[in-house]
Amino acid sequence: MTQVDQNALTQFLLRLGDNTLVLGHRVSEWCGHSPVLEEDIALANTALDLIGQTQLWLGLAAEVKGNDSSADKLAFLRDAWDFRNVLLVELPNGDFGQTLMRQFLFDAWQSIMLGRLIKSSDPRIAAIAEKVSKEVTYHVERSSGTVVGLGDGTDESHARMQVALDYLYPYVGEMFLSDDTDAAMVQAGIAPDPSSLRAEYDALVGKVMAEATLVIPDRAYTHKGGRTGYMHTEHLGHILTSMQWLQRTYPGAEW
Repeated sequence: MTQVDQNALTQFLLRLGDNTLVLGHRVSEWCGHSPVLEEDIALANTALDLIGQTQLWLGLAAEVKGNDSSADKLAFLRDAWDFRNVLLVELPNGDFGQTLMRQFLFDAWQSIMLGRLIKSSDPRIAAIAEKVSKEVTYHVERSSGTVVGLGDGTDESHARMQVALDYLYPYVGEMFLSDDTDAAMVQAGIAPDPSSLRAEYDALVGKVMAEATLVIPDRAYTHKGGRTGYMHTEHLGHILTSMQWLQRTYPGAEW
């Protein structure tokens, strides 16, 4: 593997881990509140999968970072401006349809990214990607099927899914932006340039939305700032207040 800047590698791993951490927390908010029991269980399992993936990515980030870092410290002791997740995953759940639309838009990207990371020059990243891809294959199958079922369902479900797509789609573009961190990963053969994934993503999303009879909005504008830490939505602070309060109230507490 080509020598790579360890700070850039840490930032890249934080992006992967923060995406799944924040989305996992968001999805977990449905526990006990889903429209039917089967969906309650399915969403809880999805959240658990995402948190499990977070442990792998942030665990490796902590290893690379050193200085007595750990996955728990990265999850519970950073402030909002230190998080590197895309804005899409921190958006509110909304109704059930919006939650599944957000899940599909992320799942589609994650499935494509993991397919590339399996071939990473870093064997640790390749091993995690191979393990995680099994879960994500199921996630994208489930979320896409639900989007199609609701989009091509009743008049009300179709309208709700179109509203969800219109709201969420301007956040999709951030997943394909590139910066110096990405350039360092490409040069070292660790990860692909995010922009190179867009054509495959558009083809997958376009196919599903066509089956769901939904119209993809114009992508002229992209909300961004999350993956660089430059700007998050106001929602992330509320998520962290809920997620981090125990560790911050009782520093060093362990089960």
